[in-house]
Amino acid sequence: MDIFSFVTLFGGLAFFLYGMRLLSESLKKTAGGKLEKLLNKATDNQFKGLAVGAVITIAIQSSSAMTVMLVGFVNSGIMDLPQTVGVIFGSDIGTTLTAWILSLAGIDSGDNVFLKLLKPSCFSLIFALIGIILIMVAKKQRHKDIGTMLVGFSILMQGMTMMSASMEPLKEMDSFVSIMTAFKNPLLGVLSGAVVTGIIQSSAAAIGILQSISMTGKLTYGMAIPLVMGANIGTCMTAILSSIGVNRDAKRVTVIHVTIKLLGTFIWLIVFYIVNALFDFGFMDNTVSIVGVAAIHSVFNIANTVLLFPFSKLLVKIAHLIVKETDEEQEFKLDERLMLTPTIAVGECRNMMIKMVTKAKEGLDKSMDMLKNGYNTADFDFIKKNEEKVDGYEDLLGSYLMKLTTTQHLSVADKNRSSRILQAIGEVERVADHANYLSDSAEEIETKHLEFSDAAREELNKVIPAVHDIYTMALDCYLSDKAAHAEDVGPLRIVISEMCDEFKANHVERLAAGICTTEQGFVFNDILYSCVRIAEHSLNIAAIAYRFKSAEATNVDTYIHDFKQRKDKDEKKYQEYVKKYKA
Repeated sequence: MDIFSFVTLFGGLAFFLYGMRLLSESLKKTAGGKLEKLLNKATDNQFKGLAVGAVITIAIQSSSAMTVMLVGFVNSGIMDLPQTVGVIFGSDIGTTLTAWILSLAGIDSGDNVFLKLLKPSCFSLIFALIGIILIMVAKKQRHKDIGTMLVGFSILMQGMTMMSASMEPLKEMDSFVSIMTAFKNPLLGVLSGAVVTGIIQSSAAAIGILQSISMTGKLTYGMAIPLVMGANIGTCMTAILSSIGVNRDAKRVTVIHVTIKLLGTFIWLIVFYIVNALFDFGFMDNTVSIVGVAAIHSVFNIANTVLLFPFSKLLVKIAHLIVKETDEEQEFKLDERLMLTPTIAVGECRNMMIKMVTKAKEGLDKSMDMLKNGYNTADFDFIKKNEEKVDGYEDLLGSYLMKLTTTQHLSVADKNRSSRILQAIGEVERVADHANYLSDSAEEIETKHLEFSDAAREELNKVIPAVHDIYTMALDCYLSDKAAHAEDVGPLRIVISEMCDEFKANHVERLAAGICTTEQGFVFNDILYSCVRIAEHSLNIAAIAYRFKSAEATNVDTYIHDFKQRKDKDEKKYQEYVKKYKA
C-alpha cells in the first residue's frame, strides 16, 4: 500500500462527506414545510415521535443533523424536552438506512444486467447525469434542488467506491491484519470506533469506512460489533458541540442523546459477551461482509430502542439531574443552528412573531382600557416594558431573517414567508409604539387632572372599540392566512378615519364654545391621531396577508390604495361599520 492509496482513501472520505452534506441540504430544501409539519405531529406521543424521527432522518440522511435540529428546536421553544426523546430514538433507527444503501456496492452482479444496475457504481452515475441536466435545464428551483440531491448522492457513492478501492492493497498486508486483530478486544474496538466517528462527526461515514474495510475480507464479526457500537457513541460529538451556548433544556437534549448511546453500548456489550462466553457464538471469527456491517448497525440501534424506549421519562429525569436548574433564562432567542434548515428557521421566526404580536396586543388592550376606565400605574409600567420587548423582537427577527435570506438558499415559499414576516414586524412594532403613546395620554390626563366633556368621552367610547376590532381583524387575516377577510379591513379603516376627522371637528367647536380647554384639545387630538395610525398599520398588516394569497393583488401599496378609494363592492361592509360604530 503506497501513498496514493492513502490519498484515494482520504479523497474518497472527502467526497463521501461532501456528498452527504449536499444530499442532506438539498433534501431539506425539497421537503420544504413538510419537515416542520412532521415535527409538530411528533408532539402527540412518544410513538409518533419515534416514527417521525426515523422518517426525517431518512429524508435528510443524518442523525447528527437531526439531533442538532432538536437542540435548536428546544433552545428556541418549538419543542419541549420530553417530545424530543422519541424523535432521538427514531433518528437512531433512520440513520441505519445509509449503511444499507452503501451495502449495495457488495452485490455480486456477474453478467446479470439488472444486478449491475443495482450497484452504486452504475446507478449513481445515472443519477449524476439526471441531476446535472435538472440543475442546468430546470426553471423551477424545486427541480434544481432535486437535481442537486441526485448529484450529492452520486458524489457520496463515488466517495464510497474510492474508499473501497483504496482498501484493496490491505488484503496482502500482514501489518494490517495484526492491527485488525487488536480490535478483537471489545473495549479497544469501542474506543477506536468512537474516536474515529468523533473526529469526522458522522456515524454514516464511519460505518461507510468500516464497510470499505470489510470488503478486504480481513474484518470479522468479533471486530466489527464493538467498532459499530463505538461509532454510535462517537456520533454524539456533533450534538455535544451544538449544545454550547444554548439554554438548559437544549443541553438536556444532548445529555439524553449521549445517555442513550452510552447506556445502550454498556448494557448490550456486557450482555452480548456474557452470552457469547456461555454459548460461544460460532460466527464471531467469520468474515463480515458489507451487508453484515449494515445489519450490525441496524440491529444495535433497534435493540437499543427496544431496551431504553420504555424508560423515556427516566431519561428526561436523568437529563434534569445532570443539567440542574439555574435562575438565568433569556427572554427570547432564535438559534442560528436552525438556519441549516431554512424552512424550520422561517417557521420559528413566525412563532417568534406570534409572541411579538401577542405582546403588542396586550399593550394596546391595556392602554385602551386606561383611556376608558382611568389611569393605572401597574398597567402603565407594563405597557412601557412591553413596548421595549416588542422593539427587541423586531430587532431580533429583522437581523435573523436578513442573515437567513442572505446566507442560505431559500425555496420560493420560504422567501415569501420571510418577506411577509419582515414586512409585518415593522407594522406591529408601530402599533406597539402608538399603544405606548395612548398610555402617555392616559398618564397626562391623570397627572394634569383633565376631565373630558361627556360628548368627548362618548366619542372616544365609539372609536376605541373600532380600533381594537380592526387590529384584531388584521391579525386574524395575517396569522390565520384568511386573505379573503382582508377586504373587510379596508372599509373599517375608512370608517375610523372619518370618525376621527368628525370628532376633531366637533372638538374644535367645543373649544370655541368654551366647553373644553386647549390642554384637553391637545390630548384629545393625540389620542385620535394614534387611533388613525393604528388603523392604518392594521390595514397594512391585512394587505401583507392579501398580497401573498390573492391572485388579484401583487403589491401591498396597490391593495392599500384600492381600499383608501372606497369601491362599490365595499359599500355594504362600509354601511355595516357605520351603523355599528358611528350610530
